[in-house]
Amino acid sequence: MLGVALLGSGRMAHVYGPKIAAHPGLRLERVFNPRIAGAERAADAYGGTPSDDLTATLADPAVDAVVIATPTNTHLEYIEAAARAGKPIYCEKPMDLTMERTERCLAALESHPVPFMLGFNRRFDPDNRALREAVRTGDIGALTFLMSWSREPAPPPIDYVRASGGYFVDATIHDIDLLCWIAGERPRKVYAAGTCLFDPAIGAEGDSDAAMTILEFPSGAMAHINNSRQCAYGFDQRLEAFGRTGMLQTRNHRDDPLIRWDSERTEAGMPLQHFFLERYDASFHHALDEFHAAITEGRAPSATAADGRAALEVALACTEAARTGRAVTLTD
Repeated sequence: MLGVALLGSGRMAHVYGPKIAAHPGLRLERVFNPRIAGAERAADAYGGTPSDDLTATLADPAVDAVVIATPTNTHLEYIEAAARAGKPIYCEKPMDLTMERTERCLAALESHPVPFMLGFNRRFDPDNRALREAVRTGDIGALTFLMSWSREPAPPPIDYVRASGGYFVDATIHDIDLLCWIAGERPRKVYAAGTCLFDPAIGAEGDSDAAMTILEFPSGAMAHINNSRQCAYGFDQRLEAFGRTGMLQTRNHRDDPLIRWDSERTEAGMPLQHFFLERYDASFHHALDEFHAAITEGRAPSATAADGRAALEVALACTEAARTGRAVTLTD
């Protein structure tokens, strides 16, 4: 069993804390936060010893690996420290908000090679994995179009928006990574547009709460991403792959999976699952399974630092395309 140090005690730490504690191959050994009260609350809930001393946390011989679930602007510091300590790393996406600091993350991992996995959890959703496998095995012939609908129930707090890096880096990056992973290609050109239709406070920050993105791949296939910070009927998450011989789709998950027909309704009556915590719960479990296997079996994880760098580069290109109203061409 591997001892894990969970770095952070905010929202994402509360996603990973119970899943680490429940995993048969992992043991929550320490919970770190420079503010000890936060570490104590998370440790009380999920186990482990609270700590506000990063050096002591990483030096603990009972800590075999770290899970970084802290604000994005701290990832570089913790990746560098954990790599120097020789600890395998699972890090929430993105590694950072700028290419310069992301390159520093990669340099740290090159100087101190340790297993590293980036938290692109949607790759580990069973529906998404099944669609990718069907595409890759040729079930629909040559891929022509990929489409992703990703709409959130309500806008996030404005403090979150200010630190997010912008809508394309914060949210669209999930769709970018997922579609590139399915297609097996990196786009050569991106088109993007964003607008603010739901929360004027987001617009006042110079950000968008609705966006559309097109990715153009070297093969000629194209992808369309439809994002919204608000969706009246819940967390709308769908994929479509269209090929020369057929089409594949993933559907939304509902709290009530039954389709009901009676005098008052002719479809499922319940709204969509409320947010990513419910819809993608299983994906986080599967991601930790892969992280555990990467360490214990010595195999490379499927969501790497290079994948994170590539997704951020595309997301920043989308930001630039939306800002200028022009397509942005990506270099190899």
